[in-house]
Amino acid sequence: MRQWIQRNVWLVVALVVLLILFISSAMTYKQQTVVPLLHHLLAGEPGKQWLAGINIHYADGEVISLQHSGYFKMIEFFIRKFAHFATYFVLGLGIFLGLRGRVTPNWLRLLLTPLTVGGLAALDEFHQSLTGGRSPMVQDVILDMCGGLCAVLIAFCVEKLRQSRR
Repeated sequence: MRQWIQRNVWLVVALVVLLILFISSAMTYKQQTVVPLLHHLLAGEPGKQWLAGINIHYADGEVISLQHSGYFKMIEFFIRKFAHFATYFVLGLGIFLGLRGRVTPNWLRLLLTPLTVGGLAALDEFHQSLTGGRSPMVQDVILDMCGGLCAVLIAFCVEKLRQSRR
């Protein structure tokens, strides 16, 4: 049993991330929003001066800025986008490391993992489109793929470093 766990731990990590993504995608924005919590935690609006000059033109012409969104919605936007990147980073890492020894040669694993992450990100956005108050965004798929690709590149470089030290 211990050997099975050691061999499959990364694939289990990837499956857990997929489960979390599925549950999250099925939730409406209203169920997910952290704005009320941010009002409580960041009542003094720390760092507001640093955000003043930031204007992000996002999906469908939406502008994310203090003027258009307000402080708490802007902070929530950054949290949400970081969550996209980080979640797909862990997913990409789980898939890439989980396929080690299962998919050879290594260049194929290096290619298949980001493509798989991209496909899963697109499916996740489609799933969101079926949820009320949510809309799929190509920008989020691109951000998700960037997270997965960063994980793959870092893991690949670490593997190469370890091999060269042996």
